[in-house]
Amino acid sequence: MVFFSSCRVTPKLYGSVIIIASKQQQCVITQSLAQRSISSKAMRQGLPVQPKPAPFPYKEKRYNFFRALLDPTTSRLDENSKLIVVEGPPAAGKGALAKELAEELGMAYFPAPTQAEEYINSYGYDIRKLDHKLPESCQSYDENDFIKDPMRMHGAKAARFQFTKLALRYKRYMEALAHILNTGEGVVMDRSPYSDLVYITAMAETGIVTKNVYHHYHKVRNNALFALWRPHLVVYLDVPVAETRKRIEARNRPYEKDSKITTPAYLESLENSYKKDFLKDISAHSEVLVYDWSKGGDSEIVVEDIERINFDQYGPYDIKMKDWRRYDKWDWNTNRQVFTHDQDRLLQFLNVPAFSCPEALIDGGDYKIYDIVMDEAPGNKYAKGFNSDMGDKGLWFKLS
Repeated sequence: MVFFSSCRVTPKLYGSVIIIASKQQQCVITQSLAQRSISSKAMRQGLPVQPKPAPFPYKEKRYNFFRALLDPTTSRLDENSKLIVVEGPPAAGKGALAKELAEELGMAYFPAPTQAEEYINSYGYDIRKLDHKLPESCQSYDENDFIKDPMRMHGAKAARFQFTKLALRYKRYMEALAHILNTGEGVVMDRSPYSDLVYITAMAETGIVTKNVYHHYHKVRNNALFALWRPHLVVYLDVPVAETRKRIEARNRPYEKDSKITTPAYLESLENSYKKDFLKDISAHSEVLVYDWSKGGDSEIVVEDIERINFDQYGPYDIKMKDWRRYDKWDWNTNRQVFTHDQDRLLQFLNVPAFSCPEALIDGGDYKIYDIVMDEAPGNKYAKGFNSDMGDKGLWFKLS
């Protein structure tokens, strides 16, 4: 059981679940997405389907002012148009539970992004094959490399790796928001940018990165997260450090069980930061369910607990669910356009100059070499569709 001085903890409920929530005044807002309770597919079975527009093909078409006149965002939103994030320590079973919840609730599942995915360009070419042409500071460094050697270049590679992971989670989170607002379908995610801070905390406390990196990370985080909407619900799987370590050893992944990032000290720091930093902060803004997952659990019980949460109980002056209360339909429409088509602009909030954090920087000479090598990589010379060496045809007849 986890207690926070700033929250009211309700330790009754069902099974081993705890709901963490602040005392709030009950009130209803007409332009709020936090309406009613989430319902599972089993609960909706046999009930009449409420008519609503088909999902907007936001990946193929642009949502603009003229489309907004005929396609208001709120027309697709219902009680299941919500964002759920599953959190927990390594090997807790986050991904498996998130998939099960998405299936049982009729929502989309968004897996956690990986650094390895970013090394495959739009033509399927793995740019890690070019590492031998690059200086060490610019060579690839993915999750496996982090596990094998977190102290590479005295922790500089790990520092840049974590900044990149924050950006990847930030982008995936925007994609989830865009999906909800354009389709009306809820999303269940594995991790979020809000919990990413627990990793930099553990890295700093175990000496992988310097305090300088830690402080700069928080500058970046604080400069960027304001632009996002916090999730409706966080499901945290609580697993003791000893059990986490046992599971890591059992899955026997190469280099993992003997890595510095799977030591009891690192895992304990991760757990403490999850509970003292992340959960304490997010519980003021989102509903939180905490489960003892040391022996696993039943997703059906989690679904039943989710169905009991009243997202409708918060008023216009409550902090909780504030992000999902908009002024009017045009506020909804504007944010839909931003999360869908202005993702590159929002990502710029992560671009905080690291003048006081040289560990996060790459030498100018090294980066010049990197630029030259990347421009010569197969499929990188021109935009996708305009690379004749990759088999693209009809280049003279393409406008964009």
